[in-house]
Amino acid sequence: MAVIEVMDLKKEYRIAKKQDGISGTIKHLIHPVYGKKEAVKGISFAIQEGESVAFLGANGAGKSTTIKMLTGIMKPSDGKIAVMGRDPFEKRMENAKDIGVVFGQKTQLWWDIPVIETFCLLKSIYEIPEEKYEKNMREFGEILELDGFLHQPARKLSLGQRVRADLAASLLHEPPVLFLDEPTIGLDVAVKQKIYTFLRKINKEKKTTILLTSHDLNDLESLCQRLIILENGEILFDDQMDKIFEQYEEGTTLEQIVIGLFDRRRMG
Repeated sequence: MAVIEVMDLKKEYRIAKKQDGISGTIKHLIHPVYGKKEAVKGISFAIQEGESVAFLGANGAGKSTTIKMLTGIMKPSDGKIAVMGRDPFEKRMENAKDIGVVFGQKTQLWWDIPVIETFCLLKSIYEIPEEKYEKNMREFGEILELDGFLHQPARKLSLGQRVRADLAASLLHEPPVLFLDEPTIGLDVAVKQKIYTFLRKINKEKKTTILLTSHDLNDLESLCQRLIILENGEILFDDQMDKIFEQYEEGTTLEQIVIGLFDRRRMG
């Protein structure tokens, strides 16, 4: 069963066109001129229940824009999206109950209160039964090693601690779909391994569907079964991870393959 369906999805931004300098700014204030930038150009794909999919592309390829549309944060310019059978933008409240989201450079933790109080608030918001909440807290605490900083306010956490707490917060209500946008950016190898071990566990045991963007190709290769590569708002590759290696000599790394694909696309 497809839990995520994307059909001819497009997103355009209106951008200001003005000349440099103060005179250009004044002219734009009097007679503003705008152009359009296509961030996502009619992409289509479907993700089945329990799949773990890597969403890869250079900066500006359209990855984060697509994630924001899939989570209901941003409205598409055109095309259709269905997450668990519903439009994520039109049905944002219902959609929020079925998804977990982690943005590596943003946090959902309340900044000035202890992490454990954020978890208690989320328990109330999602109406999580006490037994399920206690079970998840024990499991997350053990794998992600949360106990050492649960009673510290979010503003005093290190980046690694904050990301682990954000990951636990996004999964407290056991959503069937998890969106991760650069969740391990800036983290050291040891913390990354803890996070990816945890993600492999929930993907295997709970059949959690995962869509992950990252620049760390080694981690993507170890976690994800399928790879979607975006380039300039279009899908360059979409297939099982092992399929991409069949066209290359043994020993070729995923990084070398991806760089080669980008170079071939740009050359013609």
